[in-house]
Amino acid sequence: MDTKALSSQLKDSIPIAELSTQYGGYGIQDTLRTGFTSVQSELLPSHPLELLEKNFQVNKEKVSMSTLRNIQGLHAPLKLQMEFKAAKLVQRLPFLPSSNIALDTLSGNDECIGFEDILNDPSQSEVIGEPHMMMEHSLGLL
Repeated sequence: MDTKALSSQLKDSIPIAELSTQYGGYGIQDTLRTGFTSVQSELLPSHPLELLEKNFQVNKEKVSMSTLRNIQGLHAPLKLQMEFKAAKLVQRLPFLPSSNIALDTLSGNDECIGFEDILNDPSQSEVIGEPHMMMEHSLGLL
């Protein structure tokens, strides 16, 4: 076989890198190779303060831990993080809703009244379910 003819055929063919891109030769997304896209992930925030508001609690905790480290040393934020982990592990039985009062106390939210305290969602109502059924469900017996 003639190698010059083979190299000219390869030169005229479509490069492999072009096939692996998200959009094919016609500008249409290759859903088979890349999967479905989410329009919500491609949207930009509509206002500059939207990102700040969305990440307010995380930024507040970072600043608090940084300040605590600068004032008291490295041991203070580490101890507080260990206490948070221990408080998250403590839960009630599955048929009793947990109030997470230890987490609220550690984070300082026990003294604040927020929107969720007054207009709470129905999943955290005071209605108690059947204890035996809920325990069997949590253990995977039902």
